[in-house]
Amino acid sequence: MSHTARSRGALAGLVTLGVLATSACSYVVVGTPSSQGFPSQSVDEGTLQIVGAGDGPIDALSRNALADLETYWSDTFPTVYGESFPPLTGGYFSVDPGDVDPSAYPDGIGCGTDPRELENNAFYCSAQGVPNSDSISYDRAFLGELASQYGEVLPQLVMAHEFGHAVQARVGYPSTSIATETQADCLAGAWTAWVADGNGEYASVDTADLDQLLRGYFLLRDPVGTGSGEQQAHGSYFDRVSAFQEGFDDGAEACRDGFGPQRIFTQGEFTTDADFASGGNAPFGQTEEILAASLPEFWDRAFTEVLGAQFTEPQLESSDSPPDCASADVALVYCADGGDGAGLVAYDADFARTAYDLGDFAVVTGVAIPYALAARDQLDLSTDDGEALQSAVCLTGWYSAQVYNNQLDSVRISPGDIDESVQFLLEYGNDPDVLADVELTGFQLVDLFRAGFLDGAANCGVDG
Repeated sequence: MSHTARSRGALAGLVTLGVLATSACSYVVVGTPSSQGFPSQSVDEGTLQIVGAGDGPIDALSRNALADLETYWSDTFPTVYGESFPPLTGGYFSVDPGDVDPSAYPDGIGCGTDPRELENNAFYCSAQGVPNSDSISYDRAFLGELASQYGEVLPQLVMAHEFGHAVQARVGYPSTSIATETQADCLAGAWTAWVADGNGEYASVDTADLDQLLRGYFLLRDPVGTGSGEQQAHGSYFDRVSAFQEGFDDGAEACRDGFGPQRIFTQGEFTTDADFASGGNAPFGQTEEILAASLPEFWDRAFTEVLGAQFTEPQLESSDSPPDCASADVALVYCADGGDGAGLVAYDADFARTAYDLGDFAVVTGVAIPYALAARDQLDLSTDDGEALQSAVCLTGWYSAQVYNNQLDSVRISPGDIDESVQFLLEYGNDPDVLADVELTGFQLVDLFRAGFLDGAANCGVDG
């Protein structure tokens, strides 16, 4: 993110935002597996066989997820695609690449792959004329590392994503790798919502799992600066989380219909040496200058072009302690009776520097939330209740979309900026020391941001 000057267009909601012969979803995870407890209920091995599976909890979790995935898609596929779901013919394969017994895999794993080549990976094989086609293979040690860091829902998510590729193999793949991978995320989200509603016989997901799941997606994104057209592109953090939530909120029909050529992806490629060197981040001081310039620019235009009102810039202040007008000792504040008549938006300087560790746009995202409360105040809307906070997060998504679309004169987007918004909301959005009286999960906060980013003011509880 940096200062820039550009010709402007009208503000609007942003339009709605792989698989090869082998759908290889490669990840690298750093961490030490911890011991995992067995799920309370487990599928009998005779009911669903996984070649090479051991007697540990990761294979039990995977088997549970796969059993419920078979049930879900058997029930859902006819409604969404108009025909019965053909079961996978190639089966399932579990591998610990560091301890392989070749005799357990006489024909290799999916696509005849040597099981020792599966390290830090899981994939669906759709190739024809090779051993073990139409199958899912996974590194159970890798899934153990995911579970040790982000809970038992992450191995289930990997199964759901790969099963999404099996669905695509039956109905056709999108035209690009990034669309293929994010559609599989969407299909995984649809299944996860079904489980969260209590429909799964073996798998389970609760509210805390959803926040952990979104945090886990950070490990599964492409490196910042990867182009969206890369052959194995999987998507940015926001692209993948957004796709998952789309399926979770709107079901498999949305996944079927929403991943055509017109879908927009936030993943972008670094184009300058400076971006490579900085990771796309402006220095902290410049970040403060950008938010001080871009937030009033956005809201002045939003009021004039969309909301039919006149915006008065509130006072913006960075301080070492909350202002006297603040009702609570929190890092991000809006005071209607502060400033010089238009309200006061204040942020704690030390907190801002801590948030900057996530990236420059994390800081901007945080300050944009109380700034949106100032805008609501000028529209004679509430600023101190749950509805106000939900609206402010959504409006922050709208602002971020305009930054992403290069619609503001004062700021230029960099690859990874929108990912930093997701990180901020998951890390700090429901911290009572950051925003007062937050009673929303990280999952809900990201979903609100996504709604504003994709559809603009229409979803944010303001006119326009």
